[in-house]
Amino acid sequence: MGTAFWIRRFFTVLVLAVVFIALAQWARGHTIQYAVTQGVIWGCIAAAVFTVARIYQSRRKQHCAICKDTPEMTQSKRADA
Repeated sequence: MGTAFWIRRFFTVLVLAVVFIALAQWARGHTIQYAVTQGVIWGCIAAAVFTVARIYQSRRKQHCAICKDTPEMTQSKRADA
């Protein structure tokens, strides 16, 4: 898996985390500015932790059996079908 794969994965997780965290903060009654700020801060942290953990697991040849979203798992899924 190349660098582009991991960058796309990071930004996908980042966007989803920012949206969910900001919505949660806004639902708790905080201002939009505060909610977005918290979403960006915690979204960056969450995306970084997730991506680093997945890179570590990938290098140890541990793939997520539920996700099956890595190229290796996609190829094995096609071979099984």
